[in-house]
Amino acid sequence: MAIHIERCTIDQAPIVFDWVTRLLVELGDEAEDLGRLDETKVLQAWREMGDRFQAFVAKDERGTIVGVLTLTETFAIYANGNYGVIDEMYVAPASRSEGIGARLVDAVKEYGRERGWTRIDVTAPEDPRWTRSRQFYEKQGFAFTGPKLKYPL
Repeated sequence: MAIHIERCTIDQAPIVFDWVTRLLVELGDEAEDLGRLDETKVLQAWREMGDRFQAFVAKDERGTIVGVLTLTETFAIYANGNYGVIDEMYVAPASRSEGIGARLVDAVKEYGRERGWTRIDVTAPEDPRWTRSRQFYEKQGFAFTGPKLKYPL
């Protein structure tokens, strides 16, 4: 399958929202943290982030979207400055195991190199539910360093 990766503009936010919502529905309990998506608030935050937030879509040869990945640029001393964090990635169930996720990750790696980043992080907890996700990222060259913790405000 021929896959083309594109970066989205904020004008394509409804598409990104739809695909991230699909991810959250599949995650089930994990999605409860979000509640209802406040599109107005998220759009405003996206505008404020400027080019520090990116969304990528994977399209098949017909131009149909088959996956999405969102990425945020952040900063840490341990990372020698700016680096990327993959926040959300979702590939349509019917299109999994076709290399689409790997193509999305490759696009992000290239984007990070262009930005001069030294690393890209992603969360994949040790819980057995996440084994497949963790293995996917390890296959893409990521090293497992442990899950992150969160504090809801």
